[in-house]
Amino acid sequence: MNRIDLGSTGLHIHPLVFGTLSLGPLQANLSAAQGARLIRSALEGGVDLLDTAELYQTYPHIRHALDGYAGEVLIATKTHARDAGEALRHVEKALRELGRDYLDIVLLHAMQTDDPVAERGPVLEVLLRLRDAGHIRHLGLSTHYVNGVRGAMACADLEVIHPLINRQGLGIMDGSATQMAEVIALAAKAGKGIYAMKALGGGNLIAHARASLRYVQQLAGVHAVAIGMLSEQEIQANLALLEGRPCTDDVWQPLEGRRRQLKIMTPFCKGCGACLEGCPANALTVGDGVARVDAERCVLCGYCAAACPHFLIRVL
Repeated sequence: MNRIDLGSTGLHIHPLVFGTLSLGPLQANLSAAQGARLIRSALEGGVDLLDTAELYQTYPHIRHALDGYAGEVLIATKTHARDAGEALRHVEKALRELGRDYLDIVLLHAMQTDDPVAERGPVLEVLLRLRDAGHIRHLGLSTHYVNGVRGAMACADLEVIHPLINRQGLGIMDGSATQMAEVIALAAKAGKGIYAMKALGGGNLIAHARASLRYVQQLAGVHAVAIGMLSEQEIQANLALLEGRPCTDDVWQPLEGRRRQLKIMTPFCKGCGACLEGCPANALTVGDGVARVDAERCVLCGYCAAACPHFLIRVL
């Protein structure tokens, strides 16, 4: 499989990125050993970029997967820090827990505006110092906002963008899928490396996974797609799809027909109640400051995921 240039970074990557959020305690809560087996399988299949974050708590899974692995592996992590001291602690923790001397990519996590310096100037400043010292190779940002991509375009130091994009526009906070696709194409033309997130809308588009993944992969400017994977079958199917190999119904129908459940990331829920307005089945309530779901009433439509301003609800 030919590697793809990740913008002007000089990095060459497989079109499938392993998104490790699904492995950790916020979602499937796999042990480090269980997660490592899946990561290792993807690496041996050709994947070479692992996406993680301070919030995901999946550094142990990654380190265990890399134990004894001789192939090249790139790691992208994210910091949600709001001040320089916290950002420094996040990077130091990542280096320590991953057992590495440097991080390939560090992203400002969940940027919301078109001005990264105004939003997180002190954080960007310390990350630039760490980059100059050789502890970070490339900087970038992740965002659910069209304006967030625009902001990265205007900042020469941010070489990589990890934008939310799916064919229904689920989770895009300030525009449509069409608007996000347009700004992604412009950012790629400007030399930014683009690897997309939430192609399956946080799990809401699983029933049409092939069409949803192809939509994102074929967008102008998208170099790779990060996908959370919880089985060997998913890994092999996604490798085939993104490499352009045949994807047969007998492989995909069980994956697209999986029983799903609604998961609320309660450690980070703000209890704002926005999800209640999006639920047509009255299956959600807010109590003790967090949203909760009545599984017997939930119809898994996913409308609450689109309503959540913090994208903390998944259909898995």
